[in-house]
Amino acid sequence: MQADETRRATKAAMSVASSLGLTAHDAVVLHNSNKLTLRLQPCDVLARVAPVADQSARFEIDVAQRLAAAGSPVAALEAPEVFVRDDHVVTLWTYYEPVPAQAVPPADYADALERLHAGMRTIDLTAPHFTDRVSAALLLAADHDRTPELADADRALLAGTLERLRRVVSESGRPEQLLHGEPHPGNLLSTWTGLLFVDFETCCRGPIEFDLAHAPAEVGDHYPGVAGHLLRDCRILVLAMVTMWRWDRHDQFPDGRRLGIEWLGEIRKAVTS
Repeated sequence: MQADETRRATKAAMSVASSLGLTAHDAVVLHNSNKLTLRLQPCDVLARVAPVADQSARFEIDVAQRLAAAGSPVAALEAPEVFVRDDHVVTLWTYYEPVPAQAVPPADYADALERLHAGMRTIDLTAPHFTDRVSAALLLAADHDRTPELADADRALLAGTLERLRRVVSESGRPEQLLHGEPHPGNLLSTWTGLLFVDFETCCRGPIEFDLAHAPAEVGDHYPGVAGHLLRDCRILVLAMVTMWRWDRHDQFPDGRRLGIEWLGEIRKAVTS
């Protein structure tokens, strides 16, 4: 979010907190992208704020509530509602004091993800298929107005990789289930109560290897029953998707263009090896 929108989003979050009797005199920005994540103080509540056009908040709340009830390792809600203030939607979550910075052991990461997947298998929830997200990336590849700086050869590489691997993963025959969608390290909190997953707006259905493709490579070595060849294909597919998003002229990911160039090189190497 740009500075002016950030100010308005912060005001919306503090207004919601105050309406619930929470004391929120200040807000610290923890993350700023298409959504704004704030630590409200002194009540110490985490607020997620998005433009009102974003329709994922209710879905995310539903997923989080059901997973919490199933005993899955997920961050807790402060309030099980979606609040609308002017042109923003606000959700409130428990703020967890982070443990001192340290790498999450791959075995612990795999265990937390396996428990999350187990909980997801117990809930009945309509969710998009992972191929819907691949299709969105393909639409972006075809939209020269949205990706004006992407060279033709690189566009062809990304589109071809996305098309081919969407088909390969879809036809793999592996069991499919509800997935987190993006269980990368940025969506895993190390707290004093253990590892907890956050951000469920990207939940989708597909094979577990699609989720594992977002985690560090070593995590797959500790997750039982993984199809190694499919995980490799999913890693390339996910890399092609996130690379495509970095070339969107509306992308606000920090240092996104440099990463887009770097990841194109990795994809080219992977598909020719």
